[in-house]
Amino acid sequence: MRTINFSPALGGILLACCTHAMADPVDSSEKLHQLFEQHHELQLERQPIIATFQGDHRFNDRFANNIEPSYFSESFEIARDFKERVSAIDPANLNHEDRINRKIFIFQQRQMLEGQEFPSHLLPINQFDSIPLLMTMMGSGQSFQPFNTAEDYFNFLGRMEGFAEWADQAVVNMREGMKKGVVQPRVVKERALGQLKAQIVDDPEESLFWTPVANIPEDIDSDMARKIEDRYRQAIAETLVPAYKHMHDFIRDEYLEKARDTHGLGDLPDGQDWYAWMARQQTTTDLDPETIHEIGLEHVEKLHDRIEALMKELEFEGDMEAFFKYTKTDPRFHAESREALLAVYEDLRPVAEQGIDPLFDIRPEAEFKIRKVERHREREQAAASYMPPAPDGSRPGIFFVNTYDLPSRPLWMAEALFLHEAIPGHHFQLALQQEQQDLPAFRRHGVITAFVEGWGLYAESIGREMGLYEDPWQYYGMLYMDLWRSIRLVVDTGLHHYGWSREKAIEYMSSNSPVAESDVRAEVERYMVLPGQALSYKIGQLRIQALRDRAEEELGKDFDIRQFHNLLLTGGSMPLDVLEREVDRWIEQGGRNKID
Repeated sequence: MRTINFSPALGGILLACCTHAMADPVDSSEKLHQLFEQHHELQLERQPIIATFQGDHRFNDRFANNIEPSYFSESFEIARDFKERVSAIDPANLNHEDRINRKIFIFQQRQMLEGQEFPSHLLPINQFDSIPLLMTMMGSGQSFQPFNTAEDYFNFLGRMEGFAEWADQAVVNMREGMKKGVVQPRVVKERALGQLKAQIVDDPEESLFWTPVANIPEDIDSDMARKIEDRYRQAIAETLVPAYKHMHDFIRDEYLEKARDTHGLGDLPDGQDWYAWMARQQTTTDLDPETIHEIGLEHVEKLHDRIEALMKELEFEGDMEAFFKYTKTDPRFHAESREALLAVYEDLRPVAEQGIDPLFDIRPEAEFKIRKVERHREREQAAASYMPPAPDGSRPGIFFVNTYDLPSRPLWMAEALFLHEAIPGHHFQLALQQEQQDLPAFRRHGVITAFVEGWGLYAESIGREMGLYEDPWQYYGMLYMDLWRSIRLVVDTGLHHYGWSREKAIEYMSSNSPVAESDVRAEVERYMVLPGQALSYKIGQLRIQALRDRAEEELGKDFDIRQFHNLLLTGGSMPLDVLEREVDRWIEQGGRNKID
């Protein structure tokens, strides 16, 4: 496996052609896009898993040790260098679209540079979103790592070796974190232990990583198939299992003793500043944690009022606590099997496809499939998630449905969840973004969470306009999902800014919503290891909805909802202040297609 290192001298050579004075608009645009392309190419080499995810298979055998100290310092040096060079291009010499591209690129590099103050690399493993889990997704053969040819199989052997190096580095980093007091809460590390242990097997053929070998394509000849089997049997036994065992045993025998009993980021050294930065990064706003907390409390109260009104409509006898208990426990709201739950979502596909016609006049070319969350991940995962398609069409989008603990997956949330993850939510937005060839690569493939998750929650809110939520219980599901995201504002800031315990966060979520016990625990522990990420949903949705309201009011009869949606979907994800300026400009132009 070849390691890609960045050299400051190399960066200077690559970019030297871009340092002369630029006054001609065409020349300025060309230089800007050269910088974008050079930066994107460098990132693909340095982050080969992302390259594979994007359908670029040149680096499928590589695995970056992205938590190694020199990797971090090089990353910050790259960000600083490219930020300075892009900033040097005068925006007055660019057209409107390139001014937006320039602004977003600089914003992203600045965000990264601000993050160098905080030692996230000392917290490399958690139960929800970490490299050991990602490795199992790739190695299962059910994700974006291809296993179609013999070369594909041998490529992943290289990734196994790279992952073992990463695992060693993870232990080094965690040991350093123990010395500096930068450690995870004990409870989430205990959750991660079980996930690591599941990969420690005596027989390689019992390993999840054997799955692609058990399903070798028939067009690979028998001699090559036997060679693949022998190499995988050896690699699993001598490389992967020892790597997972090393991490598992270190956490069990050394780390847990030093893990903390507190649960928020604010309890770590410089934790309050760290969390404030995470909040700004995830929301792309300057909102402070106190303000976000108050927004959450306000919207929890508003949604409780709307649920109480629905209770009257349904003629439910009892208070809200009784209503929440009823909607969680009554068997009528539970699927009888995992397959039955998947079928519910499949049945929603034609309904949503028909319902989008009045609101959307563009569609992504990419398809999507609905699949169950894999068994080894399902216990700690959310109710659903989405993985975008490969840009080259080799892989569809995937709408993952969590079928674990069926009583915690109420059927009344099906329509809102489908709208969020699939049509017209994440699949629509992310697949369409990838298909906008006028956008530079860093924007076609980039995800700005406040926009993307804000769009997903906004997509839930337009269900009635699409002809859904005719069943009042499905409308309740939409209110529940909105309430859940509002509660996140309270709980996330409570944990990380106000010092709430895990138990207080669980109690607040349980008493203010019908979230099932297993989901409450998984959600709170998710917030504990992904500080600030939960803020992006509601803050993004509130901004998108406010911009739609402004456009409808100012444009009156000239407002066309399809044109508004086109503006958001073809422009790619962007920071919320940039989005606001784009919508204001669109309103000034009469609410029609963008004019330069």
